[in-house]
Amino acid sequence: MVHYAEGRPLGDLTLRTLAMPSDANAAGDIFGGWVMAQMDLACGIRAAERAKGRVVTAAVKEMSFAKAMKIGDTLCIYTHVERVGRTSMTLKVEAWAQRYLSDLMEKVTHADFVMVALDGEGKPKAVPAEG
Repeated sequence: MVHYAEGRPLGDLTLRTLAMPSDANAAGDIFGGWVMAQMDLACGIRAAERAKGRVVTAAVKEMSFAKAMKIGDTLCIYTHVERVGRTSMTLKVEAWAQRYLSDLMEKVTHADFVMVALDGEGKPKAVPAEG
């Protein structure tokens, strides 16, 4: 049973991956850029499902790191489609660390990602209605 340190994640679990030594600096702290890249991958998955096609990242709104990740932690990315416009959507994204060999989950960071749906020629296209 997982124990959440503060509240519970918003959204659906979209991606889980293990932080490895190649993702860390000499002190064993995981690079923030690696965490952000995993968040971007998760947004791409969720947004492509919602857009029923190709998407790209247009913007990432403010991000700060509340906790460090260490080698061996499992990074869990949760996503929630917050808003859908004509060609874009805003996703709320949270990154949580399940600590190595533990049931403790702590929120590492969060951000809003803006994703744009593209057609086959790489031009913005309308996001289809849900249904």
